[in-house]
Amino acid sequence: MTPPDWVPPLYPPLPIGLHGWLATAEAGLSHSTGMSLLRPAIAPSVVPLPLMMVTVGGIFLGTLAISRFSLKIGVPAILGVLLFGLLINPSVTLFSQETILRLQALSLSILLFNAGLETDIRSIRGFLEYGIILAVGGVILSSLLLGVIIWAVASPDAGGLELGFQQMPLAVAMLIAACLGSTDAGATMNVLQSLQKAIPPKLAALVQFESAVNDPTGILFLGLVIGLTSVDGGSSGHAVVLEQLQTFLQKIGSGLLIGVCVSYIGRFSLNRLVRDPSQLLILGISIGLISYGLAELLGGSGFISAYVAGLVLSNLPYSNERITPQALQQTLLPFNTMTEITVFLIFGLSVHPRALLPSVPEGIIVAIAMMLVARPVSVLLLQRFSPFDRRESLLVSWCGLRGAVPLALSFVMVEAIPRVRGIDPASVPSLVRNAGGIVFCVVVINLLVQGLTLPRVIRWLRLGEAAPSAP
Repeated sequence: MTPPDWVPPLYPPLPIGLHGWLATAEAGLSHSTGMSLLRPAIAPSVVPLPLMMVTVGGIFLGTLAISRFSLKIGVPAILGVLLFGLLINPSVTLFSQETILRLQALSLSILLFNAGLETDIRSIRGFLEYGIILAVGGVILSSLLLGVIIWAVASPDAGGLELGFQQMPLAVAMLIAACLGSTDAGATMNVLQSLQKAIPPKLAALVQFESAVNDPTGILFLGLVIGLTSVDGGSSGHAVVLEQLQTFLQKIGSGLLIGVCVSYIGRFSLNRLVRDPSQLLILGISIGLISYGLAELLGGSGFISAYVAGLVLSNLPYSNERITPQALQQTLLPFNTMTEITVFLIFGLSVHPRALLPSVPEGIIVAIAMMLVARPVSVLLLQRFSPFDRRESLLVSWCGLRGAVPLALSFVMVEAIPRVRGIDPASVPSLVRNAGGIVFCVVVINLLVQGLTLPRVIRWLRLGEAAPSAP
């Protein structure tokens, strides 16, 4: 099959990270206008700077009001911000896909670094092995199961649930499922902050640990699916699997090692360089960005590196009682809130609202399947490795929130669909629109339903009664 001339370049089967994937496909983005849910970007110089400043300031004030309202009704604040961006969606956007993914990586690097600072290393000793098994096996199992479900219920054209002979190609269904395989650290931590007293500390630590570690698995699984289904994939399926496994182990190992090394740089800086608490914000941003960026440059996982850097840093001794990781953590909280709100707002501002409507029915079905079938089954299949009982595992499965990472991976998926082996070129535009719409709808429904029901699920499972104070 000869691909049409607008097809973007193939994504590499061994991605280094979101940045590497995006850079490879950047040349093809201008040719796929109208194929994705994103609006075409315009040059920033078109909008006068004073008007832009007033608009941005007003929008951020609006996000504060939306966040307050969202928390009152029990919905994650980030969902309110995402829908707010969708509601005020302009006819064009100032943000390219590259800008969105860079901001998302920056936000996650600081967020995961701060999550590591919040984690007492003693709290994860009892489930470290299970956490890794869940972060890896859970993503793979849930993605495979969800991919089959999507293939069974989704059609090539948006807006129709057609079983039998009109299914979406299995390869495209697996691409969608791979985008939704990993839980999102930002969304999970955003919800857990409001439920700290209701969830046992060790269970909260497991959910936080899993959401930080399973992002690399989701990214690499998507790369594996792309490598196996691509029309230009020169390697055999066996070779692709071995290459992805090797890359995964390299990313995990390098991320751990680099995170530990950067944590000692942070310790030296806290003891020797920082002399006033006002300097802690600079240090926190620096260490978070260095840990993520250095790991990605050296072929490791930036997600794991940032988390481990904060985790080790918070459990080392310090000479100054005023300059500590705890003080650093408190200083980073406003910056985390700012970056997280910015990323979800930009996602909302950049999507075609009307383009989402045909995918809503399928998005609802896929979201229900993910929340009630794929995620719980994957967690329960790994129950034999768990130190937690079945009730606690059910809560872990219900805490599988999706957020910015699936939305970011959907950009990669959209660019990969035209290269799927055996696909009809005439069906590519509808497949792209439908696939992107399904991912966006699933993220919104997942955050809405699980965010609203999580307190009730905790009460139903009677876990709040067993939530002692952290040791």
